[in-house]
Amino acid sequence: MTSAYYTGEERSKRIFAIVGASSGNLVEWFDFYVYAFCAIYFAPAFFPSDDPTVQLLNTAGVFAAGFLMRPIGGWIFGRLADRHGRKNSLMISVLMMCFGSLMIACLPTYASIGTWAPALLLLARLIQGLSVGGEYGTTATYMSEVALRGQRGFFASFQYVTLIGGQLLAVLVVVILQQLLTEEELRDWGWRIPFVVGAIAALISLMLRRSLHETSSAETRQDKDAGTIKGLFRDHAAAFITVLGYTAGGSLIFYTFTTYMQKYLVNTAGMTAKNASYVMTGALFLFMVLQPFFGMLSDRIGRRNSMMLFGALGTLFTVPLLMALKTVSSPFMAFVLISLALCIVSFYTSISGLVKAEMFPPQVRALGVGLAYAVANAAFGGSAEYVALGLKTLGMENTFYWYVTAMMAIAFLFSLRLPKQAAYLHHDD
Repeated sequence: MTSAYYTGEERSKRIFAIVGASSGNLVEWFDFYVYAFCAIYFAPAFFPSDDPTVQLLNTAGVFAAGFLMRPIGGWIFGRLADRHGRKNSLMISVLMMCFGSLMIACLPTYASIGTWAPALLLLARLIQGLSVGGEYGTTATYMSEVALRGQRGFFASFQYVTLIGGQLLAVLVVVILQQLLTEEELRDWGWRIPFVVGAIAALISLMLRRSLHETSSAETRQDKDAGTIKGLFRDHAAAFITVLGYTAGGSLIFYTFTTYMQKYLVNTAGMTAKNASYVMTGALFLFMVLQPFFGMLSDRIGRRNSMMLFGALGTLFTVPLLMALKTVSSPFMAFVLISLALCIVSFYTSISGLVKAEMFPPQVRALGVGLAYAVANAAFGGSAEYVALGLKTLGMENTFYWYVTAMMAIAFLFSLRLPKQAAYLHHDD
C-alpha cells in the first residue's frame, strides 16, 4: 500500500503523530545540549576549583550521565514501550526531561547549600541522561510504525532533523542571551533561562504527545516475551548483533564529524574558535536540512542500499576527508569538506531508527532498537572524542582516522546482513 491509499483523515492523523513524536525528540536533545553550552557559565557556581571532592563529583556526573545512563534508559524505556505502549513511554520520557531541566533551573548554588548543590546537579543530569537514553528507541519505534507506507524513509528522517535541530536551537538560545545579557549576568542568573525554556517546551511537547494514538496492539503488549531481555536474545540475537555492528560505526562517524569536529578544526587545523563555530553551525544546519532528502532516497533505492552506500563511502573517504581538514585554512573549504562527510553520514542518520525498527517484531521492537543503539552509542560514539584526543596526545592522530575507517568497513559488512525487504514492518499498517 502506498500513501495514496490512505484517507485524508488517516494521512493527517499520521502526520500529526510524526510531529508530536518528533517535537518531543527536539525538546529532549535541546535540554541535553543546553547543559553543555551553558556549563561555562554555571560551572563556577557548582564546582569551586579549590574543592577537589566537588571536582571529582563533577567528573563522575558527566561520566554517569553520558555513558552509564543511556543504556539503562534504553533498557527501561524499551521495556516500558513494549509492555505498556509507545505513547506511555514517550510521555514519561519527556516528562522526566522536563523535571531534570526545571530542577537545574531552580538549583541553589554551592555558596548557598555547599556540596548538596553539585550532588543535586548530578542527580538532575542522571535523570536527563536516563530520559535521553530512552527517547531514541521509543521515538524510532513509534515513528517507524506510524509513518506512511511508501514514505517511511522520508517521515522517519525527522527523528534526526529534530535531534540536530535541538542542538542548533540550544546554540541559538545561548547566542541570543549573550547578546542581551552581560557576562556577569549570565554567570549570576542568565544561565538558568535556557533550562526554563527547555522545561516549558517539554510541557508543550507532553500535551502534544498526550493526543497521540497508540501503535502497539494489546496482543503484542501482553505477549509473555514483550519487552524482556530473554525474549530479545532468544529469538532475535542475530538482529541485535547486526544493529550493534552498523550502529557502532554510525555513532562513531556521526560524533567525529559533529561534536568532535569543532575541536579538531581548532586544535589540529589551527582555525580560530569563532570561525570553527561558524563553520559547524552552517554544516549542522545543512546536515539537518539534508535528512528528509536522504530519507526519500531510501524510499526509492531501498534501506539496504542506502546503508551499503554509507558503509562503502565512509570506508573510502574518511581518511582523505580528515587528512584534507587537517591542513585546511579556509573556513569555506572546511565547510565544504565537512558537508561532504555529513552527506555520507546522512545515508545512515536519515533512516537509522527505521532500519533498526524493521529488524524486530513489535513485542521487543522498542527494547531491541533502544538497547542496541544505547550500548553502541555509549561505547563508540560517546568515546570518539576521548579516543581522538588521546591518540593526538600520543602523536598518533592519523591512527584515529584509520580506526574510524575500520569501523565503517565493519558497518558495511553488517549492512550486507540486512534483509532486502523489511522483515516485520510490512504488516503493521
